[in-house]
Formats: sequence, C-alpha cells, structure tokens
Amino acid sequence: MKEHNSQPLSDFVEYQPEEMIARSSQFYQSIKRRHTVREFSDRAVDKRIIENCIKAAGTAPSGANHQPWHFTAISNPDTKAAIRSAAEKEERAFYEGRGGDEWIQALSELGTDDQKPYLETAPWLIAIFAQQKGGVTIEQSQKNYYVRESVGIATGFLINALHQSGLATLTHTPKPMNFLNEICERPKNDKAYILLVVGYPAVAATVPDHALIKKSLTDISTFIE
Repeated sequence: MKEHNSQPLSDFVEYQPEEMIARSSQFYQSIKRRHTVREFSDRAVDKRIIENCIKAAGTAPSGANHQPWHFTAISNPDTKAAIRSAAEKEERAFYEGRGGDEWIQALSELGTDDQKPYLETAPWLIAIFAQQKGGVTIEQSQKNYYVRESVGIATGFLINALHQSGLATLTHTPKPMNFLNEICERPKNDKAYILLVVGYPAVAATVPDHALIKKSLTDISTFIE
C-alpha cells in the first residue's frame, strides 16, 4: 500500500463467532420485514429521525470518498403537491405507451398506475441526487467516480436506516426526473436518482403477493470454498 495519512482503526467491534451468527440472523429477520409500501398514513414523523437516517446514509463507501450524493428532505405540503403533479405527468406518458408493453406488463402484478397520492400523503419525501462533480468537501468541483454505484449503496443504507427506525418506504423513479432539479433547486450537475417516499404505512396498507416472492439463497449466490 502506498504511503498516506491514516488513523488507527479504533472503533471496530469484534464479536465471538456464535454472537456473529446470531446477529446476522437477527438482522435478516428484521430486514425481511421491509416491504415497499404504496399506501401511507399522514402521521407526522419527527425530523430528527430523518436527519439521523440521512447521516447514516452519508457514511456509505464511495469512489475516492467523494460522497457524490445530496439528499433533499421534503415535508412542505406545497412542494409535495408540485412533485406529485410533475411525477404523475411523466407517469401518464409511461403508462400510455412510453414504457413499452413488456415493462408495463411486468408491473401489472404490483397493481401500479399513474396515480401517486402517496407523494402528498406521506409526511416526508427524500429526493436523492447523484453528483457528477464534487470532492471530499462541498467547495470542490472535481470529477466524481463510480457515482451511480456510490449513490446506490448510500440509498441502500438510507432505506435500511429508515426501516430500522420503524418507518416504511417506497422507491419512486418516474422517468425523466429532471423536474426534481427545478422543484428542489438543485444544479444541473446533480442528477435525480430516486425519490424516496417515507412514513408510516396506512392502517389498511397491503403488500402484493408478487412482491413477497423472493429468490432463495441457492438462486442468488454461489460459494467457492
């Protein structure tokens, strides 16, 4: 390894093997209860929860540690209404043919359509932006590396943090999403990545049978020992 400035790894916690197995199992039991929700309650969610979860997302690994992400957390009703209006316009075009028959057919098992009332009902929307330029401080404007991979990992951290906090989420990706730059007042170098809907599930919320089908360990992994 090349010489570089560094600090001792002082906050790593090692567990005994049996505890490691137990902790990994407990995490699986918790995360498998995470479901995408499309019916949200309008119950308020404390801003501090959202702040903590975004801070957790900000610890994700990234190319050259440039942290090429920006999270715009939105609770303002007028802003949420504007986002819904713009998103539904794009969704109408998608379902009227732009998405193509195969894609629309694949979505039919989930019961989705161009109506997105949850964009106003849910207490929080988090618009996640991928930054093409930046650096390890916000003053820098260098090329960022592995941007989509880095932002994808950070988004996974955020979804997990929100789930562990007791909240439900929906990853919403209308195409194109350029309207989010204008509404959220983000620069052109920021590319809208995902619109995350956050809150409590509605009392009558359901999960499509199709969404409960998960591939087995054998299907998704290979072990070379």
